[in-house]
Amino acid sequence: MNPPYQLGVLAMYLEERKLEELSFFRKLSIYGQKMGIEVLVFTPDDIHASKSRIQALYYNTAARKWQRKWTYFPELIYDRCRYHGMENYRKISRFRSQYNRRLKYLSNPLANKWSMHQILSENEEIASHLPATVRYNGSKELIQFLKKYQRIYLKPRSGTGGRGIIRLQMTHGSGFLMQGRDQNRHIIRPQRVYEMQISAKLSTWKLNDRYIVQQGIPLSLKDGRVHDFRMLVQKNGKGEWEITGCAGRVGPRNSVTSNLHGGGTAVPMDTLLLLRFENQAKVEEIKEEAYKLGMNVAEFIEKKFGQQVEIGIDLAIDPKGKVWLLEVNPKPSREVFHKIGETETYRKAITRPLEYASWLMKRKKSKKE
Repeated sequence: MNPPYQLGVLAMYLEERKLEELSFFRKLSIYGQKMGIEVLVFTPDDIHASKSRIQALYYNTAARKWQRKWTYFPELIYDRCRYHGMENYRKISRFRSQYNRRLKYLSNPLANKWSMHQILSENEEIASHLPATVRYNGSKELIQFLKKYQRIYLKPRSGTGGRGIIRLQMTHGSGFLMQGRDQNRHIIRPQRVYEMQISAKLSTWKLNDRYIVQQGIPLSLKDGRVHDFRMLVQKNGKGEWEITGCAGRVGPRNSVTSNLHGGGTAVPMDTLLLLRFENQAKVEEIKEEAYKLGMNVAEFIEKKFGQQVEIGIDLAIDPKGKVWLLEVNPKPSREVFHKIGETETYRKAITRPLEYASWLMKRKKSKKE
């Protein structure tokens, strides 16, 4: 007997028709079946020529394997589509232009990093937590920004996973220290550069109109490794925002990012904060500020962009304990909670999109009746 509800998961094939989050989709499918929801995974490449059906993947729990079947578009779509590269971007753009009117999503799309910074700046309470950010406009203005803040990050406006990020910081002697990650997340080891060399060093990165420049928050631990915090804010089965959890991420040596995909290590939030501040009262004060900010961000983003199901928020805590908002991710991973052993948090992180989807579908059904 088929479950009463269906949830489509919109994904994107990588090389050799592989799906980036297949393990997550399997867990989503298993929990979904227990909740009366059939999870169907598909990509823009899986649409039938008639444009009314899809060849979807579904997880057969009895056989413990993925299988395919032709089916109609599910009534609700969970967008997990991470399009790496221009070709995938074009595919998803074509898909949205053709099918958006007939499909209902759990979340509306968000803006790029620069537009998001401008929108978040409209909220005074959130704005006080935002690092200074400008669009890249040539090496001259970049150097002025660097001298003002001592440490800066250059980030792709639409990048994900720590790709293509450069950090420049002033040193005690003459010159600057430059390091980062290339587009394949490979670490660019630290190198000393002088002011007159910066323009030439950056010329191959094609920064114009594609990058933002952001004030750098001191993120280094005593051993020199950078760290930050990933907070996951999700809708529950009543359609209300809740903070599912928050965990620390510590980057590998010589890395300017802490992303787990780039070799970072997951650490419980309390453990990492106590390591830095050695005072439980201070840790609780920081956590309270961080959680309040997380709820404010989720509610404000939904007000500006429309319905959302979950938001990943990257936070930094400076040496004085101030909470900074580094980035907002509309398609967050949840593996950080699995890696720190928070089993119940990890389960919630997987099931909450299903609970919210079930709530939406039941509401729709009751209105029809």
